[in-house]
Amino acid sequence: MQRLKFDQDIRPMSEFRTGIASFLKQIHDTKRPLVITQHGKGVAVLLDVTEYEAMQEKIELLEDIQTSIAQLNADTGIEHNKAQATILERI
Repeated sequence: MQRLKFDQDIRPMSEFRTGIASFLKQIHDTKRPLVITQHGKGVAVLLDVTEYEAMQEKIELLEDIQTSIAQLNADTGIEHNKAQATILERI
């Protein structure tokens, strides 16, 4: 996902309502999120679907890594050779 450009990617709700189609095109073309404000405060973020899916995959991977680290720290992990043998048996 591209970094947010504050001068282009933060819009008030009133402006968003009148230009939805152009803002949807903007997030599709730039791959940057669009922050929607109401009364000067951020209330929503609009993302391109593919960018959202990629972000979700990264979050899941980081959660898996965090779980693995916790298992290793708790000494409940499985040695590489045992894990490999278990996987090969399933295949």
